[in-house]
Parts: sequence; structure tokens; C-alpha cells
Amino acid sequence: MRPLGLAVVAFAALLAWPASAHAVGPYPDLGVCRVFPDPPASLSPTAPSLPTEAAWSQDVSHAPVAPNSAETIADIDAHGGDRLHPDFGSPRAYGFPYAVVGAGRPKLPIHYTAYGDESDPGPFPIPPGAPVEGGQGSDGDRHVLVVDRSSCTLYELYRGFFGRRGRPHWNADSGARWDLRSTALRPDSWTSADAAGLPIFPGLVRYDEAASGHIDHAIRVTFESTRDAWVHPASHCAGDTASPNAPAMGTRLRLKPGYGLGGFSGPARTIAEALKRYGVIVADNGSNWFFSGSSDSRWDDRNLDQLKRIPGSAFQVVRSAAHPHVC
Repeated sequence: MRPLGLAVVAFAALLAWPASAHAVGPYPDLGVCRVFPDPPASLSPTAPSLPTEAAWSQDVSHAPVAPNSAETIADIDAHGGDRLHPDFGSPRAYGFPYAVVGAGRPKLPIHYTAYGDESDPGPFPIPPGAPVEGGQGSDGDRHVLVVDRSSCTLYELYRGFFGRRGRPHWNADSGARWDLRSTALRPDSWTSADAAGLPIFPGLVRYDEAASGHIDHAIRVTFESTRDAWVHPASHCAGDTASPNAPAMGTRLRLKPGYGLGGFSGPARTIAEALKRYGVIVADNGSNWFFSGSSDSRWDDRNLDQLKRIPGSAFQVVRSAAHPHVC
């Protein structure tokens, strides 16, 4: 039997995790962990977008354009804003915060309140004070993202609330565990912490990578109207239309190769270059052309504002190796 004194000490340590420790940056590095493996070295630079999690790090600057690309861009722009918008910046609660933990972090039970049949069972090593999207008092999506760098595992919750009554635990509408060393998908029709059944963390623009001058992955994006379908690597539908021209969950878009970047500088220039090389992947319903990044007080909002002048018409849809699954 575990001594009571040790149990009390352990519980106190859990509650002592500072709520704002990783909320505004800088964040701990990921150690040896990569965010999903690279595509095969033999993959042609003109290959369509991959149907696995390796798609996140696939260079699609030379990939073929989808046959209905122009129609899809027109459909997107007809349902909301028609310019790019960084959905992150310097304010404390803006963007996605995340936590990085290591070996020995206690795992807590996860009590699912909505989509437990499509969620991965706990326990997860999510600290009681792990940062919550929008802040601890938020009534929004309340995403909770945690990377365990000792096992290269990503844990994500949707509508996460820490429970103090009884044994410490997390309540969440849904949750997912991702092995960052694998390109495996979630089961078809399963959601995740995101509507598309995709991981959130790999699609975030993080300040350190933007400031370093290179971003080596695709970026998460939302649109106001989406097709009720998914295309791998997505695995879940959340659309409001059957139109084949609306973007399905998992649809990939890129900034056109000929779009000039002469007026961009600093992190904004790095992000724009990534939009050409890796593009964006549709992950959820939300404001049109809003793309995601980490919460970090180091962002320079004036620099990010450069990206707001990029029109939706400067994008094109990348052809996927997978066919859409209509729901």
C-alpha cells in the first residue's frame, strides 16, 4: 500500500504546476522528438499530397493542382473573409498554448463527456495547470495540448477542464494520443481534439521556428463553410454542405508559386515561404482563412499584419493522393 504521506505530497505537487508556466513562451524544446516522420526520400517532388501524417512535412510546392481548385477558392471566398488572417499574436490568450513534459510526469485519468467512443482512453500525462486555449476561464474550445518529449507522444483534449474533486483528473469532450514517430491515421470517422480528426500541434506556427527563418511543415487553417466530407489524412466530417467545390476536412492549399514575397520581412516572410512550400490543411470550421499559431508574447503583431494582405485568390488547392470520403 502506498504511504499516505507520499500520496499527499504527490497530489500537492500536481496542484502546484503553475498555470501560466508555458502559456506565453518561450516554450521548452521537444528534445529529440520530431513532429511526425518525413515523407519517403523516394517520393517525387511532383507527387500529390500524401494520405498519411507524413503530409504535414511534405513539400508540395511542385505538387499538381486539384482540377476544381478555382471553384473551391471561389466557394471559400463567397462564404466569409477573403484574406489571410493569423489567428495568433502577442496577447496572452491569443493562439494555442501548449506544455512540454518529460519522464516521470504523473498520468491523470481522462473522463470523456461527449465523444468518448471516438477518443483515446487515458490516462494522459497532462498537468493540472496545463495551459488551456483562451485561458483557464475560457468557455470556448478550451484545447489542451501536451507533448511528452520522453516518449515523443502528443496528447490533445477538446473542451478540457481539470477536475479537483476526488482523484485528480481531466474532463473533456474528446481527446487523442499521437505517436509523433508514426505516420498512422486515426480510424476513419473518428474525430480528435479537432473537427477533422487531425492533430493540432503539428499545424501550429511556433515563434521559435518562425524567428529561426524556416518552418518545415504545413499549417492549420479554418473556413466558415466546409464540405461534409474528409480526405486523408483527415478522418472526420464536420461540414455544412454537400457541394463538391467546398473544401473538405483535410483539403490542402498552398500559396501560388508566382505570388511575390518582396514586401514581406522577418517571421512574416518565413511564414509566407512556408505557405508556398507546405501550404495549409483544413482542420476545422471557423473564421475564413484564419491560420493557427502558438500563444507567445514574443510575436510582433505589426510584423504579422503583413500576412493580412494576402488574398484567398493567391492560393490554389493541391491535389491529394486520396479520394474524398463523403459523409
